[in-house]
Amino acid sequence: MRCLAVALVDEAVAAGARQSKACEILAISTRTYQRWVEGGGVTADQRPEATRSLPSHALTEEERKHVIEVMNSPAFASMPPSQVVPYLADEGVYLCSESTMYRLLHAEHQQHHRGRSKCPEKKPLATYVAMAPNEVWCWDITWLPGPAKGLYYYLYLILDLFSRKIVGWEIHEEESSENASHLLRKAYLKENIATKPLGAALF
Repeated sequence: MRCLAVALVDEAVAAGARQSKACEILAISTRTYQRWVEGGGVTADQRPEATRSLPSHALTEEERKHVIEVMNSPAFASMPPSQVVPYLADEGVYLCSESTMYRLLHAEHQQHHRGRSKCPEKKPLATYVAMAPNEVWCWDITWLPGPAKGLYYYLYLILDLFSRKIVGWEIHEEESSENASHLLRKAYLKENIATKPLGAALF
């Protein structure tokens, strides 16, 4: 691509066009063109995305297929490359590096789930619905700035989901399950539901 651009600019200049105009049409600056041709030849493209020839040790198409066949064989179908490569090495067999094996599996869309085990299902988060007060409570702990930098107080708060009423709150100097449990018991007594089961408590 770079060689073609230089050739087009040279051709335009030879035909009488100004170098700056020719570069402008190709969306390159005159300085870029001059940098490309300095030293008497067109310098190679050093950008990471530039087209590059395959290295001499790259796997052939047949070798790539063989790696996939081995990975899908009953012995290795449920194993990741991090286990397959050392296992084969113990047997005196080397197909490719672990990273190459991962790339091949990714290209075949086989990296996320392998083997005959059932694909993991993404379960929706649990939700709660309150139809009356004191069926569902929400609680949280909020950090409050203390008297000095790095020191905090902890606000424990319980909220009724249906009425949005604050049924209990306390401020402590430390965060602990005992503080939360104590506040919950106090809220039960305050709301006169100590003998009734609470529908759910959410964090």
